[in-house]
Amino acid sequence: MSNGSNKSALQAEVEKHLEESTPIENAVVNVSALAKILLGSWSGVRKQAREFVKDPALHQTIGLPLEEQRERVLTQMHLLVKNGSVHRGFPIKVGGHDDNGGNIVAFEEMVTADPSLQIKSGVQWGLFGGALVQLGTDRHHYLLPDVMSLKLPGAFAMTEIGHGSDVANLATTATYDPKTKQFDIHTPFAAAHKQFLGNAGMHGQAAVVFAQLITLGVSHGVHAFFVPIRDGNNFLPGVSGEDDGWKGGLNGIDNGTLAFDHVKVPRENLLNRYGDVAEDGTYSSPIPSPGRRFFTMLGTLVQGRVSLDGTSTTAAALGLAIAIRYGNERKQFPSGTGGDQVLLDYQRHQRRLVPKLATVFAQLFAHDELLRKFDAVFSGADDSDESRQDLETLAASLKPLSTWHALETLQECREACGGAGFMAENRLTQLRADLDVYVTFEGDNNVLLQLVSKRLLTDFSDKFKNADAGALAAYVVGRAAEAAYHGTGLRTLAQTIKDFGSTARSVKELRETNVQRELLTDRVEAMVSELASRLRPASKLSKSEAAELFNSQQNELIEAARAHAELLQWEAFTRGIEKIHDAGTYQVVSWLHDVFGLSLIEKHLDWYLIHGRLSPQRAQAITAYIDRLLARLRPHLQDLVDAFGFEQEHLRAPIATGAEAARQAEAAEYYRMLAASGNAPTPEKKAKA
Repeated sequence: MSNGSNKSALQAEVEKHLEESTPIENAVVNVSALAKILLGSWSGVRKQAREFVKDPALHQTIGLPLEEQRERVLTQMHLLVKNGSVHRGFPIKVGGHDDNGGNIVAFEEMVTADPSLQIKSGVQWGLFGGALVQLGTDRHHYLLPDVMSLKLPGAFAMTEIGHGSDVANLATTATYDPKTKQFDIHTPFAAAHKQFLGNAGMHGQAAVVFAQLITLGVSHGVHAFFVPIRDGNNFLPGVSGEDDGWKGGLNGIDNGTLAFDHVKVPRENLLNRYGDVAEDGTYSSPIPSPGRRFFTMLGTLVQGRVSLDGTSTTAAALGLAIAIRYGNERKQFPSGTGGDQVLLDYQRHQRRLVPKLATVFAQLFAHDELLRKFDAVFSGADDSDESRQDLETLAASLKPLSTWHALETLQECREACGGAGFMAENRLTQLRADLDVYVTFEGDNNVLLQLVSKRLLTDFSDKFKNADAGALAAYVVGRAAEAAYHGTGLRTLAQTIKDFGSTARSVKELRETNVQRELLTDRVEAMVSELASRLRPASKLSKSEAAELFNSQQNELIEAARAHAELLQWEAFTRGIEKIHDAGTYQVVSWLHDVFGLSLIEKHLDWYLIHGRLSPQRAQAITAYIDRLLARLRPHLQDLVDAFGFEQEHLRAPIATGAEAARQAEAAEYYRMLAASGNAPTPEKKAKA
């Protein structure tokens, strides 16, 4: 039998299974009920924030000159202060609400108004103010009311042009002098200049500066210092800098560069929660290990990664809400049954957008779990070393996937809307431009995933602490021999390669949650175990040889971490749909869940086939089944994006306002009138012409 006829038979089997096993007539989405679930654990705060950002005064204005963009965003910042939007994350003792989770939620929603406003506010109250809260002590918290009121605009001066992600080796120094009881802040060469800093170009009056703390001739690693940088519009003595000018996006933010030429600050300006210097120069810390102290300090700033995960998910959802509404209205070419088809009736259009919609649902559920963990740690409800490490790993896992997905989704939405998607008024191009930098700030995505892979390897090595290379090799072989599935049970590799009888049985198995879980989990575990086996000789090599060995496996390390993050999202989606109690909604979202899980497997089919985890027939069934699920989901796509809860004030795209449907109706009426008058261009008239 030819491959073509095989595929046809396979498609028929898949369609038959779907028709026999799904109550399609009951599949109706309860939009309002689903919306309540998708709003998440801080639904009240999210709704309040969405109501606030409807204000046109907060909305992005395209085409303004650079200076006007910046002044508009600064004015908008004062509106946030007036509204009390900035108080949630600050301590009660200074007028805040100590609501860490709610603070992140409100921050995320600002992306629908203006991403520049969102990120500038994040610099001011999340990074600058957050560093004073999390790294400082009571002797610094007197500054917080002025930070909250915007009387003291500030910058977060960590990144150096010559060091980037290598924060531990920053070159800026802070040398303590016991005689003057001051720190000397100094950038010794151009590569140590602090670069890409929000608020540094124009508005910042002070900065939290990260530098190597040196006292009594000993370096104690990177610490943070409060350093005034301007008096009004003028730099203070010893401080210099320049404006970064136009960027690829976020041009409402005044990014800039700062340099310090032996700038003196009082001893008390050291943010001393995790390390302090006495008047005589003696250093002390509640954390003896320099490495652990460094990662603890950086870990307190994890809220940036948490918020970017949620912001990127919100932006992707916004893009899909625009593109799917347009796809439901824009007609293109006559259909086989008469009349014109709308874009979403085409399978390719569904293939472009629906898997991305499924991913957004997975990200929404995963982000809500991340937010709850973040809030538990920062509220003190669950603030142990293990909980903080888990939070950091989870944030480092999810932020790369959601920021990459936002760019991919916004670009696909732009293309799916054709020329209309390229128009600035429809927002997709500007959103993509503004979110571009999300993949590299608050931690470059590839660097973050490398950190995740190291954690995975550490957990694996703890499991096999006393195992030799032979035991590890046996584990890897054992995983390969256990990799195929029948129902919820494991089968041998030999059984995997054989076909499972009917395709329908293969399809039924693929729909089962435990089967998808096993396939996704097995890939992560196999990748990690294989890497552990390859890297095990590193302990017996020289430092340079070990580094070379590690570098030779870097790509596989990052891929393993990415597989782990995808599994985390799938698990969160699996738990999330259990919150749905309406049968019709549950059915539709379950189909979407299957699209997400099976699309992950389809994306990595080469791995599953090469490693013998799937037979070719089952691999083929996955693609066929996804195609059928898309058809089942087609009538519900508008309801699914409506459940995101965006209103027209959030979308603000003419192609998502129903205007396209009105144009189509006007055209239909025109042709109806022509037909009634006998002047319609019939096929016969066209042929004669």
